[in-house]
Amino acid sequence: MEFKYDFFIAGKTRNKDNILKICDIFDKYNVSYYCFLKNDETMNSYGTENQTEEEKMQVFENLGLKSDVVLKIFEEDLENEKASKNFLLVLPAGKSGHIEAGIAYGMGKKCYAIGEFDATDSLYNIFEDIFEDESKLDEFLKKYNN
Repeated sequence: MEFKYDFFIAGKTRNKDNILKICDIFDKYNVSYYCFLKNDETMNSYGTENQTEEEKMQVFENLGLKSDVVLKIFEEDLENEKASKNFLLVLPAGKSGHIEAGIAYGMGKKCYAIGEFDATDSLYNIFEDIFEDESKLDEFLKKYNN
């Protein structure tokens, strides 16, 4: 199967700064990825430009589950997850990121995570590796790219 991206990067919008730092590491090694935060069209489809990130998230969380915006984001995320060879969850992550990890694992993708998790959970064994920090991910991507 031909993939459009090497990695699908998932996490929660409230962890935006950390996720974007992770994207920078991928950029450093020219490893292709899809990250919902880099999709300007999606990120600007709710709220107004005058609102803070938190206010925009509150607007999004109050949309109807079957609203056009929510369904569009769902379809885009799933399409791009399918088009990715591997999966990376940036912790801490919310329900959606964990669901996306389960979907990726179910599709047979190699799954990874980065960051600290609150407590041991047997299902975290779906991850090939949980990188404790950015330097460990950096080492991995350096080898991945060669």
